[in-house]
Amino acid sequence: MPIYEYRCTACGHELEVIQKVSDSPLEVCPACGAKTMTKLVSAAGFRLKGGGWYETDFKSGSDKKRNLAGEAKTDAPAKTESKPSSGTPAV
Repeated sequence: MPIYEYRCTACGHELEVIQKVSDSPLEVCPACGAKTMTKLVSAAGFRLKGGGWYETDFKSGSDKKRNLAGEAKTDAPAKTESKPSSGTPAV
C-alpha cells in the first residue's frame, strides 16, 4: 500500500498516511480541523506486506548469485602491500 504525504495550508501540519490507491485524498486537517489538506509530491514509499519478500527478489542475476554464495561485493581493487627489503638500509 502506498504511503502519501499531506500538508495543511492553513497551519502547516504535515503527516504521512498509508492509503489504498483507490482511497480519496484527505481533506480535513487533524491538527486544526480546516479543509485545506494538500497531497505533497514526494519519493514513492510503499510497504511490503506478507511473507515471501527477500532481498534477492529485486537483484540482477549476477548480484543474486553473489549474495547467495555469501561473497561480499567490492568495487575497489585489491590492495597490495609492499614490505621493505631485508637488505641493508640506504643512507
